[in-house]
Amino acid sequence: MLVEMGKQARAAARKLGRASSEQKNAALLCLAEALLSSSAEILAANAEDLVAARQAGLSAAMLDRLMLNPERLQGMSADLRRVAELPDPIGERFDQTTLPNGMSLYKQRVPLGVLAVIYEARPNVTIDVAGLALKTGNAIILRGGSETLGSNRVLVGLARQALQECDLPVHAIQLIDNPDRSLVMQLLQMYEDVDMLIPRGGEALHRFCRENSRIPVITGGIGICHLFVDESANLEESLKVIHNAKTQRPTVCNALDTVLVHRKAAGEFLPRLVAELEKAGVSFRADASALPYLQSSGSNGELPASVLPAGPRDFDTEWLSLVLGLKVVDSLDEALQHIEAHSTGHSDGILTSSQANAQRFLAEVDSAAVYVNASTRFTDGAQFGLGAEVAVSTQRLHARGPMGLRELTTYKWVAVGDYHVRP
Repeated sequence: MLVEMGKQARAAARKLGRASSEQKNAALLCLAEALLSSSAEILAANAEDLVAARQAGLSAAMLDRLMLNPERLQGMSADLRRVAELPDPIGERFDQTTLPNGMSLYKQRVPLGVLAVIYEARPNVTIDVAGLALKTGNAIILRGGSETLGSNRVLVGLARQALQECDLPVHAIQLIDNPDRSLVMQLLQMYEDVDMLIPRGGEALHRFCRENSRIPVITGGIGICHLFVDESANLEESLKVIHNAKTQRPTVCNALDTVLVHRKAAGEFLPRLVAELEKAGVSFRADASALPYLQSSGSNGELPASVLPAGPRDFDTEWLSLVLGLKVVDSLDEALQHIEAHSTGHSDGILTSSQANAQRFLAEVDSAAVYVNASTRFTDGAQFGLGAEVAVSTQRLHARGPMGLRELTTYKWVAVGDYHVRP
């Protein structure tokens, strides 16, 4: 089954790579409309997936990622329309030059070819990836989790219908709809027909793909994200940023996991932070350095009920829930050391009024997205103006951060001569 799927994807990629921007955009708009006109069918399938997922004991974070509703379908449709409005990168010429011998030389963007995406629980990924792959002329093979199989069958069916209606190859979007896990290993060996593998899930999935794939792997999407409140920060505004970063959608990879607070600000800021965020249901894991600043804010000098002493692995945990780590540091140096030791290189930021501290933080924090006075929740393809994303890469090759249209292309050198020969 997978061998045939790979051959079909390769053939479809060749045809899709030659499609006009008008054809591709028409298919995107057709799919955007289908998400709304077929919403009842989509939501019914998703409701069945949710029932089965609850019975299987999936976590609250996974259930939130799995769940679709009218608002999320509206957002998915709007993202497709934004992708259609973006310039088509395919065929773009750049780094043009003329050599001393008069020969013209430039690079031209071309599709990567065939992408395979393995992901868990998030049916919106199906549409995000389909839209970006379609726009960039790439064929895709999707392998979602068994918990979202019903939703994905409907969504991929709609995507293939949009391709067909716009005279584009339907095999450009394919779904492995068999939950047999052995098929994942087979997919990882298909280097002749798949050009890039993108796993979107937990650390175990990423490690399995890195260790077993014969296809180049892009990893990312695991975020242990930090914000450092330095001694010069505007504390009132910092509360708002941290509240947004932690609570706006806690189950995603760019949600905040740890707040570091300079000791000079800790006495005023930490009790206010806990009092404000616990109203939103946040609980805390406080390092020993933070506990003295919080004991006085509880009853009878005890810790507030929402605060627990941090365990040995708490600062290496991606919470994906309303849990937040707290630590007090004595300097920017100590904050940088903590981030270097515990960050996964996804999204980290500083809240400060010091230009010098901001510039040093930007220079020394080696994450895919680094922020000054902003929420980590902005690390997102749509928020960055990319329309959508296939993943947030935390590695250096071949892409880093949210992967939008350009990150799904490669290039070829084009040399135009006048019957030139090399001397």
